Amino acid sequence: MSTPVLRRVVRRETHSPRTVAMFVAVILLILALAYIGLEIVLSLAAQPALLLGPAAAGGWIVGLPTAQPAGLVIAGSVVLALIGIVFLVLALTPGRLSKHTLDAGDRAVVVDNGVIASALAQHLSEETGLARENITVGVGHRGVDVTVRPGAGIPLDKNAVQSAAEAELQTYRLTRSVRTRVRIERPTEQEDEL
Repeated sequence: MSTPVLRRVVRRETHSPRTVAMFVAVILLILALAYIGLEIVLSLAAQPALLLGPAAAGGWIVGLPTAQPAGLVIAGSVVLALIGIVFLVLALTPGRLSKHTLDAGDRAVVVDNGVIASALAQHLSEETGLARENITVGVGHRGVDVTVRPGAGIPLDKNAVQSAAEAELQTYRLTRSVRTRVRIERPTEQEDEL
C-alpha cells in the first residue's frame, strides 16, 4: 500500500466514522438549545415557563453549591464529567470496524473478521479431524480466540492446535499481527450421559 490514495481507502474501510455518536450528540445539543430558546421566548413574551425560566435557572445554578448537599453536587459533577469524557473519547479516538487488511503488495485487500474466523475454523477442522461445529473461532483487532470441543476420549494437544492456528494465520499475511489463544473444552460426565 504505497500510494496515499490507497492508504486512505483502506483506512475508510477499516475505521468507523463515528456517525451514530455524532448524530446523537448533535440531536441532544439541538434539543437543549431549542428548549433554552423556547424558555427565553416565553420569558420575553411574559408567559409562564414550561419548566424553569431563564432567571430562575440562573439563580438555581448560582445557588447550587450552597443550596444542595455537597455530596449531591459532587455526584452530579462526576456524572457530567464522565459524560464529557465519553464524548471526548468518541471524538478523538478512531472507531475500528471488524476488519483486517492483508499484505497483498501494491493492492489493498480488506477482509472481514468473520471470513478469517470461518476460514481458520475450517482449516483447524481439517487438521484435527474434528467436526466443524466443534470449533469456534473469534477474531478481534489484536487477538484470535479458538475454542475446540473434542468429544469424550478424543486426544487433542493444545500446543498442536495453537501451532496449526498460528501457521494458518501466517499464510493469510495479516498486516497487523494478532495473538492466538486456544482453549480445549472437554465435556463433563453429565453431558456425556445425556
